[in-house]
Amino acid sequence: MNNHREKILVVDDELSIRRILETRLSLVGYDVVTAGDGEEALLVYKKENPRIIILDIMMPKLDGYGVCQEIRRESDVPILMLTALGDVADRITGLELGADDYMVKPFSPKELEARIKAILRRLDRLSSSSQTSASGIISMGSIKIDTNRRQVYKHNEKIRLTGMEFSLLELLISKSGEPFSRAAILQEVWGYTPERHVDTRVVDVHISRLRSKLEEDPSNPDLILTARGTGYLFQKITENSSFE
Repeated sequence: MNNHREKILVVDDELSIRRILETRLSLVGYDVVTAGDGEEALLVYKKENPRIIILDIMMPKLDGYGVCQEIRRESDVPILMLTALGDVADRITGLELGADDYMVKPFSPKELEARIKAILRRLDRLSSSSQTSASGIISMGSIKIDTNRRQVYKHNEKIRLTGMEFSLLELLISKSGEPFSRAAILQEVWGYTPERHVDTRVVDVHISRLRSKLEEDPSNPDLILTARGTGYLFQKITENSSFE
């Protein structure tokens, strides 16, 4: 397979898991670097500049939550968390801190490979669209969305969104006023095919994060609305809004 030798950072304190993933991912064409604890992960990340990070949660020195927080201070690199934690709330914490997705141990290496491919397809799409996009700026009240530069402003101050958050926002805006189901969002933004069973709470957490950054009152949203029994939609863009 030709994956252009995309670099992947695998972070896990279990040597056996690091070796298995390094071997499998290398065989299908990726350039794999590894780290055995959180502090080493940050050092390797800064040195190697990987395209994707596969990040375990339970680690010595600095856990996956701490690593995710530190990386999100400066980068939107896709982070897929691995967790052996049984409590759903613990898994969701990683998403709330900025992870793009998670997988629960024990997991299928083939499923991990499929998720990596989906992430890379999304990144390639973003790269090509940023070169050819002719879209403009949408203004709604205090919010200004530059779909060309993939930037959002609130009260003229730049709001930092992860790549996944902006892709989700962009999808909702593309058909403002029309609801998207969670399954459709997972397919369009995360690249998951309908037959794959994925926890739709991934969508809910990302919606919550978007609301906390964009809405004046996240508990009573005006922009990103819930479509009861369906999913989510972005408020209809009308003449009172502007599109440049």
